[in-house]
Amino acid sequence: MSEADQVREYRLTELAERAGITVRTLRFYRERKLIPPPRREGRIAWYNDHHLARLRTITALLERGHTLGGIAELMAAFESGRRDVGELLGLDGGLPAWSEETPVRLTPQALADYFDDEATAENLTVSLDIGYLAVDGDDIVHISRRLLDASRALVAQGIPLSAVLAAGREVREHVDAIAETFATLLISHVLTDADTRGEEIGETVERLRPLAKSAVDAELSMAMDRRLRAGLAERADRRAEDPGRPPPDQ
Repeated sequence: MSEADQVREYRLTELAERAGITVRTLRFYRERKLIPPPRREGRIAWYNDHHLARLRTITALLERGHTLGGIAELMAAFESGRRDVGELLGLDGGLPAWSEETPVRLTPQALADYFDDEATAENLTVSLDIGYLAVDGDDIVHISRRLLDASRALVAQGIPLSAVLAAGREVREHVDAIAETFATLLISHVLTDADTRGEEIGETVERLRPLAKSAVDAELSMAMDRRLRAGLAERADRRAEDPGRPPPDQ
């Protein structure tokens, strides 16, 4: 193990000093179970770099206006989300990846900065459940830079993050059905040879990826036109029937 890979250990007073808090505060956090229990060696409690990272996260979240109760809930969700990041990203060393998405590694406080008061334990739990997020060490990994940025942009437009996540779960179900259609098409008519080598599959993926994207984008854009026209027409009809009714956002 290299020196960089080694986890340093600290006694209580040293950990508190490095974290910039008092020993009393550290004990209070430990009693509230905001940090994991230390390693015991006789009567001596040993803390490590992971405890230090957690304490710095707590301090950063407090500075951003989070309450200790809210932080405790976030930490509980954080702990429950630990899973294999390779599994989350589909990195099984098998078929060439169709996806071109770039995963994003974030500290918990950086994720809180993305969504401000929308970064609740409930939303974090839903994101972990959907598979948007996984916990790796002291960091959080989001599966896609584009999805992360799109979620933040939607929240900035006034859409609650809970609604964005609910929509994401629904979209995931529909997209899985679309992917099944394309995968069946390719396996049945293009990748017909059971002995097809990995590099040949990779070449096929590179060739067909833009075609599939174009087809889905075209269908989605036309469907959005239809749905928006129908939805706006329906709202106009309702207003015409009840002129005194205020608009939905009032």
